[in-house]
Amino acid sequence: MLMNTARTADVDAHSIHLLDNSVRPYDWGSFEHIQDLLGLPVDGRPAAELWLGAHPAAPSRLADGTSLGDLVARAPDEILGRRTSDRFGPRLPYLLKVLAARRALSLQVHPRPHDARAGYRRERALPADAPDRSFHDEQHKPEMIVALSRFEGLAGFRSPRTVLGLLEGLEGRLVEQVRTAVRGTRSGPGMRAALAALVGARDEPACADDVAATVASVAERLATGSPDPRADATVLQLAQEHPGDPGAVASLLLNRVSLEPGEAIFIPAGEVHAYLSGLGIEVMAASDNVLRAGLTGKHVDADALLGCAAFAPRPPVRPDTVVAGTSSLVTSYRTPVSEFALLTADLHPAEPVVLPADGPRVVLVLDGDVRLLTQAGTTPLRRGQSCLVPDAAGAVTADGDGRLACAWVP
Repeated sequence: MLMNTARTADVDAHSIHLLDNSVRPYDWGSFEHIQDLLGLPVDGRPAAELWLGAHPAAPSRLADGTSLGDLVARAPDEILGRRTSDRFGPRLPYLLKVLAARRALSLQVHPRPHDARAGYRRERALPADAPDRSFHDEQHKPEMIVALSRFEGLAGFRSPRTVLGLLEGLEGRLVEQVRTAVRGTRSGPGMRAALAALVGARDEPACADDVAATVASVAERLATGSPDPRADATVLQLAQEHPGDPGAVASLLLNRVSLEPGEAIFIPAGEVHAYLSGLGIEVMAASDNVLRAGLTGKHVDADALLGCAAFAPRPPVRPDTVVAGTSSLVTSYRTPVSEFALLTADLHPAEPVVLPADGPRVVLVLDGDVRLLTQAGTTPLRRGQSCLVPDAAGAVTADGDGRLACAWVP
């Protein structure tokens, strides 16, 4: 049936829309965390990511089946607000996720804007689901993750001095190649050469034996007195999860990160990283571009990876965090990028919380029961439910006895 587009856009633009979101069943996903959030049965199948947004690979949908991307296209100024649509065009510029990792994700990097555009143009003739395709859109992909449980990861390169210390006493051809690369040149190019050697080893017939030799020396060192037990334990964990993959050895090049609930890390485009385990809320520029370096059976595009990655050693980046409230507790997380910001709110019935006043706001209830109040009325939400609050809906207040996450455009 044909619909009056102008009328539909006007009605949709001023309403809060409940969202039906896609669950991505990647094999590294948890068997229970997302299922528990959504009230789904635990059936032995993994649920790795819950996507809330308009990315065409897995868009959220409204109650009538309309994709969130189509809703934005009908009335971008009303849904996004003029400020957001002028800056990013007629699209939701961020993607919100719940990420639940039972074991390590691939060692990876996300492209910067110019790399994403060039890569997408090179690969746009490939089928969208082609196994050797790396660039699925033209967007960069900086991202931030806020831990909901203890969360483990790798992010950014250690200093050459630290890497050489971690390699001391280890054996194997791969270790010698990495040691030579790190010693032989300045810090950034040295790290590039080291990672290139490890990525290139994947195609060599002796790779599995070389990795096994290094892993055996790591295990021996850990048993007899390690200079960094956590770094060595990480190598052993990754070698168990991904036997024969040189990405386990590559973990020695990278900063090891642990987040407690409520703590966050920002991953700029170009930063080599891997999430190892845990439950978190992730928000990113709306992209699905992933260049893999290891810890995976999927396609590794070494040339694109090395061309997109940043190799200068530096500590992990923590976002700017502000905590406010008395009875209710609101934590805001801001990063250097303009596509997204995030807040979490632990609500107390005695203290309503004012959410960001404009732009497209995606709200997910993490626990309990929440009400969103706008000029148009009240929308009740329970644990696991989510919604889009359009710009045209205006100011919004949350109350109740629960916890929510809200992504918005700063």
